[in-house]
Amino acid sequence: MSFLKTIFSRRWWWVTILVLIVMLVLARLGVWQLDRLQQRRAANAQIAAVLDAAPINLNEADIPEDYEEWENRLAAGSGIFDYDQQVLLKLQNWGYRAGVNLITPLVLEDGQTAVLVDRGWIPDTEIAPEAITAFNIPGQVTIDGYIALSQELSREPAATPEGPQSEIFRVDIPALQAQIPYKLLPFYVVQSPQDENEQLPFRLKRQTELSEGNHLSYAVQWFIFSIGLGVAYLVFVYRNSQQDE
Repeated sequence: MSFLKTIFSRRWWWVTILVLIVMLVLARLGVWQLDRLQQRRAANAQIAAVLDAAPINLNEADIPEDYEEWENRLAAGSGIFDYDQQVLLKLQNWGYRAGVNLITPLVLEDGQTAVLVDRGWIPDTEIAPEAITAFNIPGQVTIDGYIALSQELSREPAATPEGPQSEIFRVDIPALQAQIPYKLLPFYVVQSPQDENEQLPFRLKRQTELSEGNHLSYAVQWFIFSIGLGVAYLVFVYRNSQQDE
């Protein structure tokens, strides 16, 4: 009881209040990291549910308003590729090699709806008109892959380019809709690799991260700092008060 009076005495009260404030701030940072951990776990649970969900049949599925929740979900569809509407996604690298990704509309079986398909990467040396047709697959095809969301800019959009684009720097579906004569689905499909990417176009496997990050260790550190500061302050006051006696 006497020591409690000491730390709140005229000599120490303002330092005690300051130390308590700093301790509370450090503890609050620890709680914030625990909140981030819970958010990360909830997001991981949602991703895991998406990864475990059955593939979506794009020829039959009704697209919900909250289709963003389908991101990374497996999908499959049948139709015909329209290579006349194909565009090249620029500045794509495979290892240290420069190239492009082939973004091609797959016209679904109703003949009026299409989904953009990222068919994979080819090097810049293969994008000449006489070379790129080697990657065309004529006739009816069935593709499978995973859903990716439109890459629209969050800021005010740039001016619409004049005429159709044959080369793009992001898969902006609303922008491409203006030049494609089919109703595009609001997302696109990244086609799954086959034969371990031994042949062009090369394709990446679906990649997702389910780690919890460092939030727990950061929370523990903040709590240790808070408690350590309090203990160090009490020891400091105790030693000084003993010397004064």
